[in-house]
Amino acid sequence: MVYQKIKDLRDDKDLTQQELADYLKISRSAYQNYESGTRGIPIEILSKIADFYCTSVDYLIGRTNCKEPYPKK
Repeated sequence: MVYQKIKDLRDDKDLTQQELADYLKISRSAYQNYESGTRGIPIEILSKIADFYCTSVDYLIGRTNCKEPYPKK
């Protein structure tokens, strides 16, 4: 589920895998493996992806359908 969501979010923004990989400071092939589900996503990377898309990690992992991020304190 998380793999499809990060791909859908990227596609919605018309971004390439390379652009996301550059933002995350990882290789494009590492990011590609995250989207394809062949590699688990470390929580640090998942958190950065959630911040990038202004959503929550819970949304990315399917614990909620609400895309809105949690309020910051």
